[in-house]
Formats: sequence, C-alpha cells, structure tokens
Amino acid sequence: MSTETDSNEEVVSVDRFECRSCGYIYEPDEGDKKRKIPSGTLFTQLPEAWNCPVCRSLPEQFVNIGPVGAPSGFEENLGYGFGVNAMTPGKKNLLIFGSLLLIFMFLLSFYSSG
Repeated sequence: MSTETDSNEEVVSVDRFECRSCGYIYEPDEGDKKRKIPSGTLFTQLPEAWNCPVCRSLPEQFVNIGPVGAPSGFEENLGYGFGVNAMTPGKKNLLIFGSLLLIFMFLLSFYSSG
C-alpha cells in the first residue's frame, strides 16, 4: 500500500501482522531483535524458518492488521455509523475517555453549587 505526497515523493506505509495465537504484533519498522531480523524487514521477507518469538506459531497464523494508525475493523464496515468506524484507535480512545471526563466533570459540578 503506498500513497503519493504533494512533492511526488513515494511514501510507503508498512503493514503490521498480528499472531492469532498470542497477540504478538510483528512491526517491520522494528524487526525482531530476538531473532536478529533487522528493522525494515517486511513480513513477506522473513526467513522460512521464522516463527512467532512469543508462542512459536508459524507465519500462517499471522493476520495483516494494516499500518500503524490505520482505522481498525473490516474495510467494508468503515463507512457505517456516525463516522466513528473510520477513526483510528487513538482517536476513538480520545473520544471515549474525553466524553467520560466531560460527564464526570458535569456530575462533579453538582457538588460545587451549594
């Protein structure tokens, strides 16, 4: 997956892969220090003998979860709802916890008027 910027430079977004057995996420930007895989090694470029460093699962047990900051969920569901489905996980956390903080502050204001 790649996109182009205004200056016609190619920006490549690197997909991450998550182990379905244990939840380990292979980050190509970090590599695998335990197995001496250098940073920048794509998941498809890993050696055939590579296994999950946590649970030793085969690479077939990994699922593509997209680049960092990509909206979570299935691609076909991103257009539904009030626009929340297309938000990144960080933005969703900010919306949820920000709303909870506002509600808490509103309820706390009842104790100050008195």
